[in-house]
Amino acid sequence: EQPVPSLKQAPPAGHALGQGILVFQRPLGPEAQRVKKKLPPKAGPKHRENLKAALHYTVGSICQEAAEAKGVRFTKPTIAAISEVTFRQCEHFAKDLEMFARHAKRSTINMEDVKLLARRSSSLLNHITEKSEEITRANQEQKDKKKKKAEGGSKKPSKPAVTEMDIDD
Repeated sequence: EQPVPSLKQAPPAGHALGQGILVFQRPLGPEAQRVKKKLPPKAGPKHRENLKAALHYTVGSICQEAAEAKGVRFTKPTIAAISEVTFRQCEHFAKDLEMFARHAKRSTINMEDVKLLARRSSSLLNHITEKSEEITRANQEQKDKKKKKAEGGSKKPSKPAVTEMDIDD
């Protein structure tokens, strides 16, 4: 596996190469990379193994459903191989998504990055686009409801303020 170049902040503003430009360099140690990128500490090997175990379980469940539906059998080594290939592909996807966001000078991966990742598979891209539009519509509906609720609360007729009061003796 080839090392992925890390990003480091350019020299301070005012320096000939400054002005917030990012430059590539060979990877530093893992902890130094996280400090330079201002990322949280990397999850340890235990976290990675937990993710692999969860993926293996999910792949096993999917294979079991497919086996029952199609009347075939999956061996344990086959399930393990599918799990490993899937995990590696997810790692590649994560690295690609991170690079897409960095290229756009963002620290957050967004839906456009995911669409860019899926661009080679038209059916996957169509599915992601549909889901993205559903999410956008749902978010807009929620915003509209909140806005109406906020506007409705302020348009309620208020009781007139009491300015004078007669007191019967």
